[in-house]
Amino acid sequence: MAERGRARDRRGGRAGTWPTPQAVAVPSQTPSGVSPAIVARFRAWARAEAAAVRLLPWVPVAFGSGIAIYFSAGHEPVAWFVSVIAGALFVTALLLRRHRAFPAAAMVAAVVAGFAAATVRTAQVSHVVLTRPMYTPLLQGFIETREVRERTDRFVLRVVRMDSRRSHVRLERVRLSVRKGAAPAVGSFVELKARLQPPLMPVRPGSFDFARDMYFHGIGASGFVMGAIKTVSPPSGGGLMLRYATLMQELRDAIDARIRLVLSGDSRAIATALLTGRRDAITTPVNDAMFISGLGHVLSISGYHMAVVAGVVFFAVRALLALVPALTATFPIKKWSAAAALAAAAFYLLLSGAEVATQRSFFMTAVVLIAIMVDRRAITFRTLAVAAMIVLAMAPESLIHPSFQMSFAATLGLVALVQVGMPKMLATPDHSPTAKAALWGGREIAMLALASFVAGLATTPYVAFHFHRVTPYGMVANLLAMPVVSALVMPVGLLGLAAMPFGFDGVFWRLMDFGIEWMVAVAQGVTELPGAIGRVSAFGAGPLLAATAGIILLGLLRTPLRWSGVVISGLAVAWSLAATPPDILISAEGRNVAVRGEDGRLRLVSAGKDSFAVREWLAADGDERGPADPALAEGVSCDDEGCVVKLSGGGLVALTRRPEAMRDDCVRAELMVTQWEAPEGCRAQVIDRNRLRREGALALWRAPGASGSGVSTDSTSRPRFAVVAVRPAGLERPWSSAAADEQAARLQSRSEPPADATPAPEDLQPDD
Repeated sequence: MAERGRARDRRGGRAGTWPTPQAVAVPSQTPSGVSPAIVARFRAWARAEAAAVRLLPWVPVAFGSGIAIYFSAGHEPVAWFVSVIAGALFVTALLLRRHRAFPAAAMVAAVVAGFAAATVRTAQVSHVVLTRPMYTPLLQGFIETREVRERTDRFVLRVVRMDSRRSHVRLERVRLSVRKGAAPAVGSFVELKARLQPPLMPVRPGSFDFARDMYFHGIGASGFVMGAIKTVSPPSGGGLMLRYATLMQELRDAIDARIRLVLSGDSRAIATALLTGRRDAITTPVNDAMFISGLGHVLSISGYHMAVVAGVVFFAVRALLALVPALTATFPIKKWSAAAALAAAAFYLLLSGAEVATQRSFFMTAVVLIAIMVDRRAITFRTLAVAAMIVLAMAPESLIHPSFQMSFAATLGLVALVQVGMPKMLATPDHSPTAKAALWGGREIAMLALASFVAGLATTPYVAFHFHRVTPYGMVANLLAMPVVSALVMPVGLLGLAAMPFGFDGVFWRLMDFGIEWMVAVAQGVTELPGAIGRVSAFGAGPLLAATAGIILLGLLRTPLRWSGVVISGLAVAWSLAATPPDILISAEGRNVAVRGEDGRLRLVSAGKDSFAVREWLAADGDERGPADPALAEGVSCDDEGCVVKLSGGGLVALTRRPEAMRDDCVRAELMVTQWEAPEGCRAQVIDRNRLRREGALALWRAPGASGSGVSTDSTSRPRFAVVAVRPAGLERPWSSAAADEQAARLQSRSEPPADATPAPEDLQPDD
């Protein structure tokens, strides 16, 4: 044992320790003039961090890096080739496991394995994606999921039969909107007519890619139902999974119906969301208040909810078993309680719909409970690493989803706090009972505040990147609301579920209502505070990656090298603040153009009604105005032939509606957006329909001398524009293919759908 201990010390020591710098031989001076003692100290820290006993938490980091590299590729890799390379590197790492090169070999193998896992996953879910709008007079299929929303309902149809007059495309799944209350029951086989649209592409370069998200859900198109939905006899039973989905949906509907008998409005919607995961019926004002105040995480079933469910069941079962002295003295009731909590968490996973975010939370909770059952320490970096690897291996695409990033960033911060900071706050045996009692209340409040602060700070980069806001009063809102949610709302909700079969659940829903009303009141009160809405302008992926690196270094490193994470995070903040917003934004259809005016704010030149894109543009610009704000039209001059607006720094941008206006706009404008091809000799830089069809939405920066499309005969006196596209040339991914669009455009008929196919105005809104 002593020999093994000394060998382990020579390899770098146990976790949390490192060799002393005095044990390392160093030269008397270094060429750079840095003190030899400092160099020796850094080398010792680096060796300690590279010790084999500390490798496991870094494996999911390397695995995730490979997934990130995959999603940045310009075209789809060859699945079998990258799989062979990953296997070869894995074998190489195994052969080097006793060599000092093993850590580097293991990390390289993990990176390539992540790349291969994402490639294989994409190949597994491969399906047809609609590239052009189409009308289908006949769609038959099974209803797989149903969502009840504030204005409309929505469901996913697994297509069995699809007829179209102009296309031979056959989709596997489509997501359809229908008027409120008209969505069929899950599991039913229906027949309908629909107007289908391609999955929504990013509305600006760098924004969330809805098409990619829908691709990995197996959905090839979205749209709206036209006419009545008929329930018909199915050609088959639909399969075991569909029967399971039907059973769980019926259970959710039954729970919602019981809650509806006692509660109403947002209280009912939030109670249903907490217990079943259905949060679409929450009104917009309350939903906005929850997210602005920093309490939005309560509405999405995550690690917090899983922890509360498992914790309540664990302690309740253990307390009941402890009432029997014979069980306490003879059997491992702690392990039995953990097993019961695991079963409850699994049921909660199924009841809430088993979304990717909920699966991630369940895996984390399951690893903790299993650790208890096998007598291992539960809350460790290894626990977090195992949970992360399970999630990334099963669904590599979750890495680029905000819920994954925020969840694991917060969890990493909390685990680091538990292992590094919180032990120092615990009472010691030297305290008297009176001092301990006094310390308990203050300690719990301090721990809650510190945990809220750490989790909020860790998730700030991702909230700013994806949602363009920060929550200045998030810690205040969480301190006021979360104790009530944890101690009252969730426990009595679970008791309500348990009491439903006996008919005594009403009292628990009323108790749940008290806590929900308090939480909503806190959210609305915090939202009304000055500066509650912290708006952040959009920045690129570079600062986000730097912030992620800083958080990981600060959380995983155990030596003083961890403080390098603070430096990198600070650089990420400076980098994000230095981002230059675009001067011009153009929608994929060319009907909306936003131009930055002399005051630095956007002006909207619009020929369409895409309020979703405009809202996203304004949010990404850190602008509090809404799409209907009259100030957006200041300085915009329009007539029947088009619109013009003055660009910051001089020059005009034109949105040309008719061909007869093009010649004049070619002479006067610096940039012209049009649905037609520009005439020869046009001096303006032209963005036409063909380019928008190929590249999607565009962002432009004024850069004299920069190359761009279009013809300019006076490049020395007229500014040019650097263009960044959603789909740049050469990008060929299954969910975003310009070549597929062009091919579909050639095959697509130009005839219009029948007159009865005209959609209602609300159906034209994109999927959220």
